[in-house]
Amino acid sequence: MNLILSILLVVSFLWIQGCGPVELREKSTMAFEVQQQPRLQTTSPQDLNIPSENASPPASDTISQSKSVDSTPIAPSVEPEIYKAKLAAVGDILIHSTVYKAAQTHNGYNFNPTFSNMKPYLSQADITLANQESMIGGVKHGLSTYPSFNSPQQIGDALKEAGIDMVTVANNHTLDRGEKIIQSALQYWDQLGVPYTGAFKDKSDQQHIRLLVKNGITFSFLAYTYGTNGIPVPKEKPYLVNLIDLTKIKQEVALAKQQSDVIVVSLHFGEEYTTTPNAYQKKIVQALADEGVHIIIGHHPHVLQPTAWVEGKGGNRTFVAYSLGNFLSGQRGSLKDIGGIVQIEVEKEINDGKTLIHLINPAFVPTWVSKDLKTIHLLQDVKSKKQEFEKIRQHMKQWMPELKFYFFE
Repeated sequence: MNLILSILLVVSFLWIQGCGPVELREKSTMAFEVQQQPRLQTTSPQDLNIPSENASPPASDTISQSKSVDSTPIAPSVEPEIYKAKLAAVGDILIHSTVYKAAQTHNGYNFNPTFSNMKPYLSQADITLANQESMIGGVKHGLSTYPSFNSPQQIGDALKEAGIDMVTVANNHTLDRGEKIIQSALQYWDQLGVPYTGAFKDKSDQQHIRLLVKNGITFSFLAYTYGTNGIPVPKEKPYLVNLIDLTKIKQEVALAKQQSDVIVVSLHFGEEYTTTPNAYQKKIVQALADEGVHIIIGHHPHVLQPTAWVEGKGGNRTFVAYSLGNFLSGQRGSLKDIGGIVQIEVEKEINDGKTLIHLINPAFVPTWVSKDLKTIHLLQDVKSKKQEFEKIRQHMKQWMPELKFYFFE
């Protein structure tokens, strides 16, 4: 009885002080809210636009507007499309009698061993270009050597087997043995399925710009020579060889632009056995850079000349290898037995409807033809040529310090 009386007295006292059970519950709830949102202690629910427990729900049209804003789609950012391909090239392939005799077998000619060391390097690029300087008219027309060349057709088989995808045939020896040798050579390249440029079977063939598509990038190939050793090009058959004529070149470059992403031009020019380009070479290269040509591959001097970047008038940058030397020939000594493989990576970027071409990672590796003329070696692998290797490295990099000797750096 006493216990019950005590409890009633306590409850009565609390009721008198204004702290009934309901207010206790409210304080307990507020204490929890403050603990979870400490930075809102001085901000009222009304300031935050938070409805109270007893507030009426918002009008339906307000809810509808809120949903409309929240569900508005955000346009996704479009990633640029990127395509990449590697282009490689080698210099002069000039088949002197000493070279084809070294490749002679009991039933013909076999040049496959000559290029066996080079196959891994030639075939690793997406497109590899070679300058076949002597016409491969074949034995049926009688083989011949300097100064008027006609070479075995088996050189074509070996180049294809080694990884060559395109040959240029505009040079000072194109007309050495006349039209019949040219026609025989071109027919054989067709038979092999290896495209050629610089000399053509007829007018229609000449007007057909050579295109190769690799990894989503379309390459066009053009080739021209400074002359033909004094042998006149038949007036009625100018298609037999392309001569360097800036008016003609500009017209064909314009056509190539319409058909391709990347324009590659091979030029047979310069002074023989001279290791730096002359004023004429630089003039022609600058003119082509101004026309937007992307890559220029030079040959004819039979020795290496440096690589360079040349800026065109449109702000474009053209990659130039002024001379790639002799890749295979019977010439010996004085740097004439040293050539090389040059490579450039092409990146095609399509962004916001625009197509951009980037040339990156230029690279070069020097090569050497063995004394017996039966094998081409990497120059770095020839123990007796260590000094030549270092000289060539500095020579080729002098205008392009970023040039990589990519097989061993």
